[in-house]
Amino acid sequence: MHMTTTTTPTPTTDARATQFLSFTLGGLEYGLDFAKVQELRVLKALERFTSDGAIVNGVAVSRGVIMPLVDMRAACGTAPSAPGPMSDVIIVRLSTCVMGMVVDGVTGVVSLAPEQVRPVPGVDQAQVDYLIGLGYDGTRRLILVDIDRLMSVRRPKLEMEVESRKTAGARHVA
Repeated sequence: MHMTTTTTPTPTTDARATQFLSFTLGGLEYGLDFAKVQELRVLKALERFTSDGAIVNGVAVSRGVIMPLVDMRAACGTAPSAPGPMSDVIIVRLSTCVMGMVVDGVTGVVSLAPEQVRPVPGVDQAQVDYLIGLGYDGTRRLILVDIDRLMSVRRPKLEMEVESRKTAGARHVA
């Protein structure tokens, strides 16, 4: 794992504080619940089998587990270049699987109390339910994500509503 900044968990006496693993993508700093992190690996140290997918960047083997590798740089809209020497893989245990996330770099672990997390301004929470909020730790600001929701396969809301109407109409006809 590459640490691009020296970061230690923020001392807090608040038992409600949550630890977030912080990482960078395209110059922005993000955080995900540290309890979801299974392992941190340097990208070039993983045994990988690549594919030509834009977002799913092949599969990797870590400790005997085969997992998809998702290039978060492509998923977040930044133009990914070839992985650099600072590229890391965050291996997360989701509710449905284990997967690896390729990020620009891991920056540390941050403890945030509930009052240090604020809603993302100007965002419809129903449309982006994977955003927990913005976490503030001194001068740092992290975009906090719910990794299970972000990685879940969801159909657009409109498509689900249309299908629901078709199903309801079919029941009335029969």
